[in-house]
Amino acid sequence: MISKNQIKLIRSLEMKKNRKSEQLFVAEGPKVVGDLLQAGFLPHSIFSTSPWPDSQQITEEELRRISFLQHPQEVLAIFHIPETTDSLPLPTSLALALDGVQDPGNVGTIIRIADWFGIDTVYCSPDTADVYNPKVVQATMGSIAHVHIIYCDLLDLFRQVSCPVYGTLLDGKNIYEQELTSDGIIVMGNEGNGISQTVREKITHRLLIPNYHTGDHTAESLNVAIATAITCAEFRRRR
Repeated sequence: MISKNQIKLIRSLEMKKNRKSEQLFVAEGPKVVGDLLQAGFLPHSIFSTSPWPDSQQITEEELRRISFLQHPQEVLAIFHIPETTDSLPLPTSLALALDGVQDPGNVGTIIRIADWFGIDTVYCSPDTADVYNPKVVQATMGSIAHVHIIYCDLLDLFRQVSCPVYGTLLDGKNIYEQELTSDGIIVMGNEGNGISQTVREKITHRLLIPNYHTGDHTAESLNVAIATAITCAEFRRRR
């Protein structure tokens, strides 16, 4: 039987301030939990409705009480947040940078996209959604275990790199007609405002995903996760 204190701890980790103070986060489902364990993330506790290594057996009703999902998936685990270093690792190949992407679903999906296209580092501005938010963790579908997520001042990052800095902008040049390198940083901006002005000034290559609609009425923009997938696919197609 799960205790009231355990329930209280799990539910408290929905809030960033509690994740930060406890240095813990929640992951759910066999795929996500399994990938994190395989990647070496240290579990604090594991709760499961079926046999699972080192888990506490609970009922389906108890799982529903602690789950953040509409449809709980067999296992929920609390993991320790990995320690970070003070130094800022610089990219050695193609990387992504998220400038104020605030929707947890978008951030998680972008991490999953990065994993799919072999991009192992994603830099995040401080105002980007917390990667350990349960909604972000779930949206990554396990890719959080494979991609290095670094929160930093993006301007500080750009001051230290010599590689190209790409950004998708409405005044950019058609991505399908531009030369794209195998290294560099691809910047993706906020859902409503795009890339911030200060970061925009550091972009060395301005790209545009063209709109092929010929009528007067069309979508104003692409979802940031979809735009990320299109951009990463074009970079990898050129390899």
